[in-house]
Amino acid sequence: MLFQDPLHEQLAGWTLAFLPYGAADHGVVAHIAGTVGDGGDDAFYDAWTAAGARRMEEARAALAHGHPDSAREALLHAATYYGKAYHPLYGAPVDPRLLAGARRQYDAFQQALALDEFPGMRLEIPFEDGALPAWLIPARVHDKARRPLVIFTNGYDATVPDAYFGAAVAASKRGYHGIVFDGPGQGMALFEQGLHLRPDWETVVRAVFDVAQGLSSVDPERIALYGWSLGGYLAPRAAAHEPRLAACIADPGRIAVADGFRAAAIRFGLDPAQARDLGALPDAVLARMEQAFMHDRVRRWSVAGRGYWVHGVDNLRDYLASVERFTLADSIKRIRCPTLVTRAEDDPLADGAQAFYDGLDCPKTLLRFSAQDAAGGHCEMGNRSLLNRRVLDWLDELFI
Repeated sequence: MLFQDPLHEQLAGWTLAFLPYGAADHGVVAHIAGTVGDGGDDAFYDAWTAAGARRMEEARAALAHGHPDSAREALLHAATYYGKAYHPLYGAPVDPRLLAGARRQYDAFQQALALDEFPGMRLEIPFEDGALPAWLIPARVHDKARRPLVIFTNGYDATVPDAYFGAAVAASKRGYHGIVFDGPGQGMALFEQGLHLRPDWETVVRAVFDVAQGLSSVDPERIALYGWSLGGYLAPRAAAHEPRLAACIADPGRIAVADGFRAAAIRFGLDPAQARDLGALPDAVLARMEQAFMHDRVRRWSVAGRGYWVHGVDNLRDYLASVERFTLADSIKRIRCPTLVTRAEDDPLADGAQAFYDGLDCPKTLLRFSAQDAAGGHCEMGNRSLLNRRVLDWLDELFI
């Protein structure tokens, strides 16, 4: 562990996972951990923000001396550090530091994309009465042929730069265009627009797909959807109702988001029948669950901070009732496109991946990842390079 606080360590782990894709330097992350020491979320925010500011100053100096490549690398690091700073602050009412940090993060990211040899293009995805923020990350090729595209969908608290580092960079090097975006409940769609998460993710993906198929560089017959973390539910849900998709990737596959909470309710004394509807749990059981969550640093942030805010609720009963709506039980059989499912052996959120895979009636592939390859944790964060290679090999065989 680099960080003394378990939540800080969990959040910082994503930064280390993205090192192969230009997100940060290990030594800087270790220095930030030492600076934070046994301090709380304020110290965490200040240390990461200061690191981001140093990289921004480095980028300005590099540009002033005619070194755009160095500036681009420094800007990407700045986006990473700014983005990590505000993560422990998730929750409503919104801490003004969170919004300020997110704006710095996205500004640095946008500047970095503009300096790339293959510059990213800002997209506006029309959605309801506004637009979702999105970027096209082009394939790193010089030919003008139409190429396949991957739409990347995040989960609970990942942002556009996370999807970029976590998967889009690797895909672009393989010759795939990518679209990274913030949907309802994610990133700037949550922070600035106040859009909350919704289970009918096909409405979101349909809007992204409509824009994607109109891009002159994209082959509309080869558009895949890739969801990670909670996206392992969101992407298959969209694939079940959006027949234009040519492939779906679920990392990991999840039939019902509520199943993990259901298992907790059973541990608190309910039988499976009583735990079938989490929104109707007995008050005594709900109180014991809430007490357990509130006394655990990571769970308190995950549920009462991030979870309540993302779902637009302010109490555990309403949160669990909302989570119950995120299920594929009635629609998994509707998925017709080839689907790839991942299963990391030590990830409790992937416990249902086998059942998800077994429930599919479409062409399907299950990829297992192990601790011995440092890929046994959530979303294979200990070895994203291995995950990306195997996923992209599967797409190559399907599309190319």
